[in-house]
Parts: sequence; structure tokens; C-alpha cells
Amino acid sequence: MVVNRSMERLRFLPIVLAIASIDLCCLPVGAQTVDDLSAAGFKVRPVAEVPRPMPFPPNTEDSGRVHSIEFLAPDRMAQRDSNLAAGAEAAIAERAGFAGLEFNQGKWSYQQIICPALPNHLYLRFTRNDGAGDVSLFSASISRGEDRVRIIPIQRRGYSLFSPAPINALTIAAFNHIRAEEHSDSAPEWLGTGLCYAALAGANPQVAPLAGNAEFPAAMQAVLEIPSRGGAIIRFKDMAAARQPMEWTMIFDGKGKLLKATHLPAPLVREKEIHPAPVDEQGRPRQ
Repeated sequence: MVVNRSMERLRFLPIVLAIASIDLCCLPVGAQTVDDLSAAGFKVRPVAEVPRPMPFPPNTEDSGRVHSIEFLAPDRMAQRDSNLAAGAEAAIAERAGFAGLEFNQGKWSYQQIICPALPNHLYLRFTRNDGAGDVSLFSASISRGEDRVRIIPIQRRGYSLFSPAPINALTIAAFNHIRAEEHSDSAPEWLGTGLCYAALAGANPQVAPLAGNAEFPAAMQAVLEIPSRGGAIIRFKDMAAARQPMEWTMIFDGKGKLLKATHLPAPLVREKEIHPAPVDEQGRPRQ
């Protein structure tokens, strides 16, 4: 009887050892950390996070509303803004003359550009309309409290002075100076910043699906990407562009400096209503 019990123990011993060896091999795998793997001689390479597009503005109640830049006629401007514009008139005329905009000729009018994302400046858009194909435009920024005026040429008599204003290196440089003069320590309000740039470059931007319009369905019209290296990439479709929606892309570095801007016609996507074929009570197509 003793011999038989010993034989039984020996018979089960390989099974017990096999189970124990499996446990020893598998237990550390789930508990190993990157440091453990490095210490064990394994090469560990961190995987960069892929930027994921998010709708604007993320996680807020107004994510479905229209986002646009407001324009005010001079008689609707606040008194302090009217005074600031009047005080900068000579500087604006001088800089517009340097840019070859013929500010001393013809009849010019202006509107205020309301840009909440960059509140420490007054923004004006000047227009001279001498008929079809003969329109001149430029934007001006006046810093509040620093008496600094900047000019952004858009068109002279229907033509861009250099490359188109939305992608022009001079427009980008002027905008970066304006942002630097804001002296803001808070994170940028990215969509508002992008819309402000578009307005200063000559657009009347409006970002939202046009309700009830089958030609422009309810698609995501503005997205934000945050690259792992920092900065931001803004993309939005301006639905108020004159001929067709225009797609804007703006790339900012980690300090909020605008590096590049593109401005291209957005592809038109049309909705098509589908009428299902009639079926009988068994779900078979009717003849």
C-alpha cells in the first residue's frame, strides 16, 4: 500500500511542476513596467501619441452654434473705440501710403472688426469701392494703450499686392506681432484666433452647417488637432465665402506663433435623398 501511494505521488509530480512553471512564466508579464523591461535589457521605445481631431469648441454647451466675426459700422462703435480710431487716423494714412494703397485718393469707408479672442487691439477694415473689379481693401490694428498701428494689405484695385493675403508671409508676420502685443498668459481660444486671422486677411468668416441646405450638409465644420510636440492645427470651413465655402488651415507652434496658413476652396458635398423600394407584408420587393 505504501509503495502504491508513492507511485501515485510520482505520477502527479510532473503535472504539478508543469503548472508551477507556467505560473512563474506568466505572472510577471502583467506586472512588468517599462522600468522593469529596461532593467532586463529589453529596448523600450515610447510611442508618440497621434493627434486626434476634436470639434470646436470641445466639451461646451455652444458646440452647435454659429461662430463668426462681427463687423460694426462707425456709428455703432463704442465711444472709446471711435476715439482710438480717430487718434490713429494719421498713422493709418501714413502706413497705407507706404503700402501703395492710395489712401489719399477716392472715398474710403471702414468697419470695426470685433475679435474677442484678441481683445487688446482695435481692428478696422478699410474699403474703397470704385465699381466691379476695382475694390481696394486693407485691415488695420491699433494696440490699446501702446499707440502702435499695423497695416495688413488685402487688395489694391481688385488685385493682391503680393501673394493672396490669407497665405501671405507679411500677413502672417503682422498677425504674430499683434498676438505678441496682446501679452496674454492664458491659453489661446483657438477657433476665435483663427477666425480673427481670417477676418484680418479679408474674409467675413462664418463657421457652422447651414441648416436646411442640402448642398452643404451638417458635417463637422471646424476641428482642432493638438500635436504631441505642442502647438495646434486649426481647420475650419468658412461657409460665408462669396463663391463657395473656403477651407482654412492654420498651424501654430507651442508658443502660439502662426507658422503657416492655407486657404483653398472646400469640396462641395451634396446630400441625396434615398427613397426605399416598396415591399409587401413579407418584406419582399413589390413587382
